[in-house]
Amino acid sequence: MPYIDSKVSVSISEEQEKELKTRLGQIISLIPGKSEAWLMTGFQDNYHLYFRGDNSQPVAFIEVKVFGRNNPGAFEAMTAEICKIFGDVLGIASDHIYIKYEAVSDWGWNGGNL
Repeated sequence: MPYIDSKVSVSISEEQEKELKTRLGQIISLIPGKSEAWLMTGFQDNYHLYFRGDNSQPVAFIEVKVFGRNNPGAFEAMTAEICKIFGDVLGIASDHIYIKYEAVSDWGWNGGNL
């Protein structure tokens, strides 16, 4: 039950959104037990983000939430890939991307909790 939410300061075209969704779906398996079959993604473009007090450069804040436990090694691998993806697709430099990881122990789905 992973969820990846992206807030970016640039516009995202429909084509770019599909590419982001596809590539995030491919890398989610870097976290053991996670797959695109359960992945939910969200994209907020033209978000008002300031980094170092400035908003003249493209910036991204990305949250990755997973049901279960922290996995620092997998999260490290995900960070490298997420930075590459958002750089390739949206031109956001990796030093202008923050990524927050959160392991969630309580997760609801389909009328109940897991």
